Amino acid sequence: MAFVSIFGAEHTEACSRVLYVGNDSLRIVGRSLDWKTPIPTNLYVYPRGMKKVGNNLPGSVEWTSKYGAVYAVGYDGGVTEGMNEKGLVVNGLFCKGTVYINDSTMQRPPMSLAMFPAWILDLCATTDEAVAMLRKHDFNISGATFDGGTVSALHWGMTDASGKSAVFEFDHGNIKIYEGQDIPVLTNDPTFPQINAINDYWVKKGGTHTLPGTVSSPDRFVRAYFFDNNVEKTGDAKLGVSITRSILWNVSVPYTYTVEGEGNVSSTQWRTFANLRDRLYYFDLVTNPGLFYIDLKKCDLRPGAPVLKIDTSKSEDFVGDATHKLFKTKPFTPMY
Repeated sequence: MAFVSIFGAEHTEACSRVLYVGNDSLRIVGRSLDWKTPIPTNLYVYPRGMKKVGNNLPGSVEWTSKYGAVYAVGYDGGVTEGMNEKGLVVNGLFCKGTVYINDSTMQRPPMSLAMFPAWILDLCATTDEAVAMLRKHDFNISGATFDGGTVSALHWGMTDASGKSAVFEFDHGNIKIYEGQDIPVLTNDPTFPQINAINDYWVKKGGTHTLPGTVSSPDRFVRAYFFDNNVEKTGDAKLGVSITRSILWNVSVPYTYTVEGEGNVSSTQWRTFANLRDRLYYFDLVTNPGLFYIDLKKCDLRPGAPVLKIDTSKSEDFVGDATHKLFKTKPFTPMY
């Protein structure tokens, strides 16, 4: 499995992440999930106080959740991203060249990619807390294949309600963490420092009259960065979501469009928008006519409360607040 995790990814996903910073502490993280075929993704709300394991291997990481959270779960088997009740959001995006392990990590407690984002969201209220936990690196991360042998080579963007942000990447088993206030954009490869160097050229050039227009990762990064820095600032949550949504549309890949042999380019399947101030988590399935959201403030997150779910395959008519559409369910079965 470890060998496949490093060398076996032939088809890959591409994604874009944008942080909109408005007025009155409004922060909205928008992300797109791009893939060559539809990825069934359902929404789960987990309460506090649940005991969990990071893998099904002996000696795996174990924890009890301190915070309730909403997760986007692909194939009902792996957490792609999510937001917890404290307003911390974590998003995983493809990054070619990611290597999770090295000789020094092999004897550490196992952690599956299917549970890695949940581990962070369950235990951390802020980015600083999450960074401190990651710097210990007392785990060995791996993941099962899916969709005909694909492995998720990922890096992650993270932002809390105060805007403190971090990007973390795995380089030959070593975690590299880039911290900052309100880090605005993340796409795919090259690595975060390299793609920012590309963007610096365009920042100096200016974007009013010319911007790169392809769907490549660097071009999407540059466009998202420019528009994110040149749109109106508002404290109104609905307008803020609309603004963030329009930026993300500009860097999304048209549905059913792919480039043969280019793993970084697949069509956008869905988008999410996490309002960190108001704890609203929006889901935008591109084949649905509407946008709906879960209000975490309305969810029972007390220990012992049931796990809740929205089956997005049945959400075609959902618009606006869909918190009441959540139904009780068993926890998802991780694809360790």
